[in-house]
Amino acid sequence: MTSQQSYFQKIFLAILFCLAWFALIPQFFLTITAGKLPWFETVIRYFSYFTLLTNAMVAIYATKRLFAPDSKWGRFFAGAQSATAIAVYIAIVGLIYNLVLRRLYNMVGLQAILNEVQHVIVPVAFVLYWCVFVNKSTLQWKNFLPWLWYPLVYVIFILIRGAFSNFYPYPFIDAGNLGLQQTLINAAGMGVMFILVSLAFIGIGKLWPPKK
Repeated sequence: MTSQQSYFQKIFLAILFCLAWFALIPQFFLTITAGKLPWFETVIRYFSYFTLLTNAMVAIYATKRLFAPDSKWGRFFAGAQSATAIAVYIAIVGLIYNLVLRRLYNMVGLQAILNEVQHVIVPVAFVLYWCVFVNKSTLQWKNFLPWLWYPLVYVIFILIRGAFSNFYPYPFIDAGNLGLQQTLINAAGMGVMFILVSLAFIGIGKLWPPKK
């Protein structure tokens, strides 16, 4: 069943593959070459950004679905729950950046291009892929519960590591400046956002005409 991908689906996956890896690889080299910290610390900080981790999810999804759809991971990503979870995560990447963070940064050159790809083009492309090619008829309201593990573990990791390194990738979870109480309030607000966006995707999936 997983090998029965349409020509247009493969074309879309190829586009996602190129966009997502383009969003990650040049950014990695820019981070490594521009950093003044030890390379190990620089790599950890690169992978401390929710944006880059989630773009990596999209890249792996597109890679497995395009080149190994019948593999274990290819079949896992073929499921509606897996694809919808990633759609939720990458949609939130776009929403948070464009609603909260965009005004805080003024980037130029290649960094500006990569920033738009990571926060606008990849989120829009993956959500469009989800709308067109993912069979959403099997989604249930309770499906969102395991999807919350990823943002929960992410926040816990950032707060624990930030307590030792004083590095927080986003200002709304910067416990060093905001204090732990306000940071936890902000994190709870983000949790509510994840739940609402997840339920919205599930609701849309239930209303969407079944994929033929």
